[in-house]
Formats: sequence, structure tokens, C-alpha cells
Amino acid sequence: MKTIPWLLSLLGVAALSASAQEDTILWKAGSDGYHTFRIPALLVTAKGSVLALGEGRKTGAGDHGDVDLVLKRSTDGGRTWSATQIVHEEGGDAPITIGNPCPVEDASTGTIWLPFCRDNKSVWITSSTDGGVTWARPRDLGTAAVRPDWDWVATGPGIGIQLKGGRLVIPCDHKRALASEKPEWNSHMMFSDDHGATWQIGAPIQAGGNECQVIERKDGSLLVNARMQGHFEGFRGIASSTDGGGTWTALGNATALPCPKCQGSLIRYDDATLLFSNPHPPKPVAGKPSHARIDLTVRLSHDDGATWPVSRLLHAGPSAYSSLGRLPDGTILCLYEGGEKAYHEGIRLARFGMEWGRGKE
Repeated sequence: MKTIPWLLSLLGVAALSASAQEDTILWKAGSDGYHTFRIPALLVTAKGSVLALGEGRKTGAGDHGDVDLVLKRSTDGGRTWSATQIVHEEGGDAPITIGNPCPVEDASTGTIWLPFCRDNKSVWITSSTDGGVTWARPRDLGTAAVRPDWDWVATGPGIGIQLKGGRLVIPCDHKRALASEKPEWNSHMMFSDDHGATWQIGAPIQAGGNECQVIERKDGSLLVNARMQGHFEGFRGIASSTDGGGTWTALGNATALPCPKCQGSLIRYDDATLLFSNPHPPKPVAGKPSHARIDLTVRLSHDDGATWPVSRLLHAGPSAYSSLGRLPDGTILCLYEGGEKAYHEGIRLARFGMEWGRGKE
């Protein structure tokens, strides 16, 4: 990992402390029979096991092709890992894309639900009752997860959440093909009120949202944080729901959160703190936002996402998608795409404490 002091100063992001933050490569491009690994999702189970999920892309770095859903599992807080396990793949070498993992654990039953997409046309789901060691045969959720006028759909990527009332919520997005207009992108939620037995989708979040993540605020409302596709260029979009994700306010411009059209991760650390991670793009030039996916940054909020006063640089250089998680002892994990010359050189795991996150190490 590179640290560039003058660049950090320009960005206003605190310099990284090697003693307070650890970083390892979990999947390296060209390993395990795959050309590239992308789209990380990290789940810390109630019993402390850590599941790292991603897409194993066999023939190239592109989004579509022969892509498998892969997993590594850790029982020691992410210090050592199992061999790569294939959760689901189809057709041998056929160009079928299996990806966009977005797991959630039901605290009532201990079941881990893992929605994913097939060719970004349908949403499938599998589950595990043994902490991710084995997985049930996946099933297609059909029209429960995809509407007829959508020509593209994605779950997550990242993680889902369980609300205080028990509802399981999976952040998603979709695209409508409009004959006379530009394609319309929207974020939405998929949710279950019967511990994963059945699923339904909420109303689209207007307008322009793409990949998103969601948290429950202390007052019980939901906050969604979305990559924007053509709206609020250069920043994240945010919206609120007071009915568990069924309906939403229109997306607003989160000017405190720069974004180069890339996925981001959002989790609740504790009652007082939210964590958010995404690339920190260079400042706009001549008013035009940069889409450079570099300098993965972790931000802290102490007011349920209203402000983000603390920023810490996690990876200086090419970096893109990420997924945050918290271990039972308070250690923070970030599974992310990063490299020296290209962000798809590998999927890496960073470990750090909240003292590092607050800049007080």
C-alpha cells in the first residue's frame, strides 16, 4: 500500500498509521483459476465467524461473462481464511454471470440469507444454517424480486440489515428500459417479514439511484446511501423511509460524500457511530467531477448520517468497491478492491480499531 503525504494533505484526509491498520490480500487476480475477483461483500456472523464473498471472473475483468459466486470463511476474526469455496456457478464455461452478493443474518433464527443475481435479469437466494459452511440449493425469487418492466436488476452489493422489528432488508437497484427516453435507474429495497420464507419489493426511490446500502436510524427510520447514475454527479444520494423501506423520500444530494460513480459501504458501528467507505475522487476540474476510483476512504458520522466530520484514508491508489464489518471485540474490517496500478488487482482485507478510525492512534 502506498501513502502519499502531499496528496493526503490536499484531500484533507488524515495520513494512514501502519501500526494501527493492517492490510492483506485475500484474493489476487490470476489465482484459484480466476482472471479477476471483484464485488466484495463481508458479513460478520453473530457467533463471530467472518464470511468474505465476491465474484470470481474466469475470463476477464468485465462485469459480464463466466462469473462464479465465491466465498472464504474465517473463524479467527479474519486473520486466517479457508480455501476459496464456490457458493454457486452455472454452465461450466458458459458466459453466465452469478454475482452481486448481499448477505444478511436473521438474529432470531441464525439463518444467513444470501441473495444474488443471475445475468442481472433475475434474483436468486440461498441460505446457510451453519454459519456459512454449507449452503442450500439456490432458488429463483421470480416476480417477488423483479418487476416486468425492469431490464436490469442488482442486489447490493454489500450487506443487508435486520430491523429492530425483525424485518430483513436487502438494498437493490434496477433499470427500466423506456422506449422514448433515456434508461431510468432507481434504487429499491427487497424485504421479508417471515424470516426469509417469502420476499417482496418496495417502491422505487426517486430518482437516479444505483447501488446502495441502508441502515436503521436510532428513531427507527431508514437511511439509504446510493451511488448516483446521472443525478448529483460527483456525490452520493441519500433518502429516508419511515415504513421499513416500503416507500422513500426523494434522493437528496449528499455534498459531504464525494463519489466517482462507484459503490460504497455503510454500517452502524454502535448506537452513536456510523461508518461509510468509498473512493475519494480528485477535486472537479472546470466544474466537471472526476470518476477516478482511487483513495479508498473511511468516514465517521455521530449524528445518524447528517454530517461526516472524520475521514481516514484506507488505501492510497486505485481502489473501488468495499464492504465494512465489525467484529465482536470492536475491530473493524473492510473488504475492498485495491491495487497499485488497477483496483481489480485483488480483493484485500483491512483491519483497524476505532481509535485509528477516529484519528486518535
